[in-house]
Amino acid sequence: MKTIFKIATIALAATAAISSHADSYPAAGKTITIIVPFTAGGPTDKVARDLAESMRKQLNNATIVIDNADGAGSTIGTAKAARARNDGYTLLLTHIGMSTIPTLYRKLSFNVLTDFEYAGIINDVPMTLIGRPTLPAKNFAEVKDWVSKNQGKVNLANAGVGSASHLCGLMFQASLQQDMTPVPYKGAAPAIADLMGNQVDLLCDQTTNTTSQIAAKKVQAYAVTTAKSLTTPALKDLPTLQSLGLKDFNVTIWHGLYAPKGTPADVVQKINEAMKASLKDPEFIKRQEALGAVIATDDRTNPAGHKKFVESEIAKWGKVIKAAGIYAD
Repeated sequence: MKTIFKIATIALAATAAISSHADSYPAAGKTITIIVPFTAGGPTDKVARDLAESMRKQLNNATIVIDNADGAGSTIGTAKAARARNDGYTLLLTHIGMSTIPTLYRKLSFNVLTDFEYAGIINDVPMTLIGRPTLPAKNFAEVKDWVSKNQGKVNLANAGVGSASHLCGLMFQASLQQDMTPVPYKGAAPAIADLMGNQVDLLCDQTTNTTSQIAAKKVQAYAVTTAKSLTTPALKDLPTLQSLGLKDFNVTIWHGLYAPKGTPADVVQKINEAMKASLKDPEFIKRQEALGAVIATDDRTNPAGHKKFVESEIAKWGKVIKAAGIYAD
């Protein structure tokens, strides 16, 4: 009887210890750091800062700071997050790169599926297919015809090897079964500048970088990469590539929240709850809509759904990257 009582006491103590994690999280005076593996001022950094502001209100006005640990295609900051203490006070916010770096980089110091706890998908940022102002094609049908007639001579810009715009471009080429010349840049800004200057022909990039240029008619816009049309005023009249015949063409720059492996489950749950409350925050929604982002509302906002989605994205982009023979190391 004493042995049974002792086991029961230990079990109760363990349960109490586990529940105390969330009860005291975040502790007064402790700072939560969100690592963003990209430079300050960029689209992912903006998402992180907007989310931090809203989550702060959900977590008893906790102090939340952003650590921009950029470099090496997001792998430096992601590795830093993987090595961080798993107490819930260091988180990682990153984008679609979480599903592409496992294939792009053959030597990583971390495993995206086993070295992190998944806390939920935040949003989806659509992409647009745009062209230089002087491109003869005025709609997508004319783009297809022009590309076909100029096969091998078409310059398809991107924001850098392995970037989302690069991957979107590769999928676009594969869908059309046409050869184009990739022109990599060090970021979206110089790529768009050269597109506006008629130095390159086409670019597939996210709405956060292209909407203002489309609205100002500084580039020609042909289509969006989402499964459904968008409601943003400058983009609402653009057809989807799927509706134009490119089967299963659905590319968005999604953002997710993570914690180091081993972070207590109840703390991850509390982080997830704070994140999901932020996704319903009118101010956060307003700021995200201004970026052209679509707030996530499906099962991906839950940890299990988030991880399942990333697994499917790794498989999806792995095929594209391997077929193109592109590697960053």
